[in-house]
Amino acid sequence: MPVALVTGGGTGIGRAAAVALRDAGFTVVVAGRRREPLESVEGAVAVPTDVRDSEAVAALFAEVDRRFGRLDVLFNNAGVNAPAVPLEELDLDAWRAVLETNVTGAFLCTQEAFRLMKRQEPRGGRIINNGSISAYVPRPLSAAYTASKHAITGLTRSTSLDGRAYDIACGQIDIGNAATDFTERMRTAGALQPDGTTRVEPTIDVEHVGRAIVYMASLPLDANVQFITVMATQMPFVGRG
Repeated sequence: MPVALVTGGGTGIGRAAAVALRDAGFTVVVAGRRREPLESVEGAVAVPTDVRDSEAVAALFAEVDRRFGRLDVLFNNAGVNAPAVPLEELDLDAWRAVLETNVTGAFLCTQEAFRLMKRQEPRGGRIINNGSISAYVPRPLSAAYTASKHAITGLTRSTSLDGRAYDIACGQIDIGNAATDFTERMRTAGALQPDGTTRVEPTIDVEHVGRAIVYMASLPLDANVQFITVMATQMPFVGRG
């Protein structure tokens, strides 16, 4: 069976992706900082990991290699947000935490995936990055998160280019308002809009995201979904800003 690794795999989008990949016939490894949510993903191998820590990331991929001898799909999903405060009031530590998790963590995992995918037989594999609609347009008071997701788009493009020679494909999924704990506030209290109002926004079942990731992951390596957007049809995206 093909082997897939999902970071941030214990909750939300990561958990949905892990379950969908497992149900599609992948052997799944889930990584994240908290052991309990990881171990609740039935049928997956749980490896607690802080993706900001290069040694921890190296140990994660060494464990995947030891157990399975290869990696076919990496879903770079681990991510955090910063408090929604005016840009000039954003604490530097909060900025760093977002960039270190969302960007540096994805970079470190991509590096290790390259090392394993280049030497395994058959060679190659696929990396899927979790972008966001914020990779295109921001929400108010989201400078750190928006900057991190724009950076992910650059990482996706560079990874896709640099991986060509080694049969490593890379694509990005940009998600709008999947129903997770992360978006609970949007569908209950509402979300701040660019005009200063707060409005409840529609969400979609996170299982739709899982199915999209399975589609991307299941393609042969001579085909790639470079970018895909999965979103609530009536959310304020087109025309947002």
